[in-house]
Amino acid sequence: MAWFFVVLGLVTLLLAGDFLVRAAVNLALRLGISALVVSLTVVAFGTSAPELLIVLSAMADDAPGLAMGNIVGSNTANILLVLGLPALVAGLYTTGFDTKKVFIFMILATVLFIILAFMGPFSWWHGGLMLAVLAAILLDQAWTARRVSRVALATEDLNGVDTSMPGWKITLYLLFGLVGLPLGAKVLVVNAEIIAREFGVPETAIGLTLIAVGTSLPELATTTVAAIRRQADVALGNVIGSNMFNLLAIIGIAALVGPIPVADEFLRFDLWVMLAASFLLIPFVFFGQNITRIWGAALTLLYMAYLLVVLL
Repeated sequence: MAWFFVVLGLVTLLLAGDFLVRAAVNLALRLGISALVVSLTVVAFGTSAPELLIVLSAMADDAPGLAMGNIVGSNTANILLVLGLPALVAGLYTTGFDTKKVFIFMILATVLFIILAFMGPFSWWHGGLMLAVLAAILLDQAWTARRVSRVALATEDLNGVDTSMPGWKITLYLLFGLVGLPLGAKVLVVNAEIIAREFGVPETAIGLTLIAVGTSLPELATTTVAAIRRQADVALGNVIGSNMFNLLAIIGIAALVGPIPVADEFLRFDLWVMLAASFLLIPFVFFGQNITRIWGAALTLLYMAYLLVVLL
């Protein structure tokens, strides 16, 4: 039954997060907030809400290994699996898309996270510093985006948003999101702990694998669709942005709530795998390499190898 409730909690998290983003975007647009501000704040934080609730629930249940494992594992999965599988299916043609600046921001965020992890546990000042860095990055992106056509921004950043959504539906989506997120996170964390105890698997391993892959499913779905539609900029930008928010926003906010200890295994192995996976994007970001099917197979195989090391 624990496996059933893990799946139920995960599905609840994903649906609630999706509903919350849809409702929040439509509400913000009705209040006259620009599409740019909505995309940089509401959408970004909304799509990271499952990870945030998982981390907070794990901290409340005294399971810090799940909290750290979720973030570190999600970032590794985002690069190796979320880019690898879609590239294996259709290839990602990244030539011509400029993601250098955002990629550098992601690397800096990753290095900062690792440095602070060695100075851990994460506390309120760590959280404040990471949120300040995130705010500076968002301000820079907002300044840069002002040079882009507002019409283009509205079309690209909020693609698929139903701006004619009635008020009752917005309210219903908001309620489901606000209730479903904490409920789904609680169910997922409690039953993941049960599975870890039953099989003798450390909670850090459960966080790095089962929960990390589960919370990366939205990114995987988005990237797969982008690959099929030949929108490689969306795919690559989605992964880079998600990783940056996971490190700076999720752990940043959680650290303001309470201290987050860092287990030795993260310092010895998992943080360095996350950093190495990030550097694997250099050929695609700086040298115009496409993420071909061969690259997709290589990234996916690397992730499978990582899972074996973690679980065995």
